[in-house]
Amino acid sequence: MSASATRPWKVPSVLPGFGLALGLTLVSLSIIVLIPLAALAIKAASAGWADIIAIATSARTLAALRLSFGAAFVAGLVNGVFGLLLAWVLVRYDFPGRRLLDAAIDLPFALPTAVAGIALTAIWAPNGWLGAIAAQYGVKVAYTPLGIAIALVFVGLPFVVRSVQPVLEEASREVEEASLLLGASHFRTTLSVILPGVLPALVTGATLAFARAIGEYGSVIFIAGNVPMVSEIAPLLIVIKLEQFDYAGAAVVGMLMLLASFGLLVIINGLQAWTRRRLGNV
Repeated sequence: MSASATRPWKVPSVLPGFGLALGLTLVSLSIIVLIPLAALAIKAASAGWADIIAIATSARTLAALRLSFGAAFVAGLVNGVFGLLLAWVLVRYDFPGRRLLDAAIDLPFALPTAVAGIALTAIWAPNGWLGAIAAQYGVKVAYTPLGIAIALVFVGLPFVVRSVQPVLEEASREVEEASLLLGASHFRTTLSVILPGVLPALVTGATLAFARAIGEYGSVIFIAGNVPMVSEIAPLLIVIKLEQFDYAGAAVVGMLMLLASFGLLVIINGLQAWTRRRLGNV
């Protein structure tokens, strides 16, 4: 009996070293991810079931989790729309300053998050450039959940653009031209020809932006205002508990974020797989 028959999970390869590569991968994954997560779970469990339930169901914890995940979800949707448009402009149009704009997309990756938070607060504060204009219409941005969502859009936009941009660059324009020649409108061509091809990449980019936004701290802490039950995010609540030497309570909130994030990402990845299968059968 061949080795591939006895070990169907092992893909035949001309290169040796499968066992060594797998061992190094598992060791690295354990050190970087699994062991820290296990330590977090153990620390959270040390609080006891009564305290865990009390912390998890407290109004302040629920409000912080609701704000963090809600703002991250809104930011992911906004980034999905505007990231797609921005990637389309960068790929399909040639205009002065295009390369500079393309390079500026990666600024949230390189810019320290605290610097980004200070800049956004200065701009959107009631006396800031954009905040003063918004205040004229009765809209307050800084120190509100709206300001948090704007900060999360800022840090997550590059994930969508960089995920969609290569797909648009490799897409064949002949199919689009054929659709137009056959009488389809530009809207129908976009909806039936272009969008299905970029949809998996778009969902991937929006998912990455959502995942980044959930745990974002530095760029949000300044513009949030940090008012409990109003503009207090879950990462800030964890830091507050750590400053109060409530390590078990901080671990409980962290585990709640971890479980909720993992569950949402599993659902999103399932939707991505379903989308790929559906598009593959079309």
